[in-house]
Amino acid sequence: MFLRFISSLQRLHYWKSGQTRLNKEKIIQGQGIDEPLSETGFKQAAAAGVFLNNVKFTHVFSSDLIRTKQTVHGILEKSRFCQDMTVKYDSRLRERKYGVAEGRGLSELRAMAKAAGEEIPGYTPPGGETLDQVKMRGIDFFEFLCQLILKEAGQKELISSETSSNSLETSLAEIFPLEKNCASKFNSDSSAPELVASVLVVSHGAYMRSLFNYFLTDLKCSLPATVSTSELTSVSPNTGISLFIINFEEGREVKPTVQCICMNLQDHLNGVTETC
Repeated sequence: MFLRFISSLQRLHYWKSGQTRLNKEKIIQGQGIDEPLSETGFKQAAAAGVFLNNVKFTHVFSSDLIRTKQTVHGILEKSRFCQDMTVKYDSRLRERKYGVAEGRGLSELRAMAKAAGEEIPGYTPPGGETLDQVKMRGIDFFEFLCQLILKEAGQKELISSETSSNSLETSLAEIFPLEKNCASKFNSDSSAPELVASVLVVSHGAYMRSLFNYFLTDLKCSLPATVSTSELTSVSPNTGISLFIINFEEGREVKPTVQCICMNLQDHLNGVTETC
């Protein structure tokens, strides 16, 4: 996921981890099964890094599970600007905990839900996290991130006018077609908000679906015409890219406004072949 903050506005870039062997076999991993990336997963992470090699991030966060650690490393090692950037690993970005279902097949989870008279994803296996618990974890991290960016923006200019501001806008406009419209909207007059942060967050499918649902239902996230409400609440594919612009009105203690630029983008995977 990408988060971009401007004037008090930020851009948030959310990225799902690459594929593991258990992804392919439809085995529930959750938090307890810390499976590394498969060969295909490493290819996906490298492709993601090439896709974003011109983007200069101000902050990088990742879940502390091995599959996300390997994914974020694969992204940054291809970067022109961020190869030596420190990644902050945060347990709040972990996948949903599935309790006794971890290590079992998705079909078994569906059977457990059916036996309980429920359906997934609403069903919570014994020892697992409820959707509300996952949502609260996501909100806790998001609010922490917003406060961090706002505090730093008040102390210093994170993106100098000589370097990153233009390169961020230019590189992202080239990558995300809708970004061009967005950039012109924000830069149409001198009072337009200033970009203060560009944040990369690498996390997991069920976790991101819960957080994106919060953006949509609680923060009234606006969507481009190419993204449907159902897509915003669907599970991202491996290394799917989602980009959001987060805007705060300076001096007002109100919830931020959230604009979705793209959801579950997979263009970078064109030409990536899956290893058997």
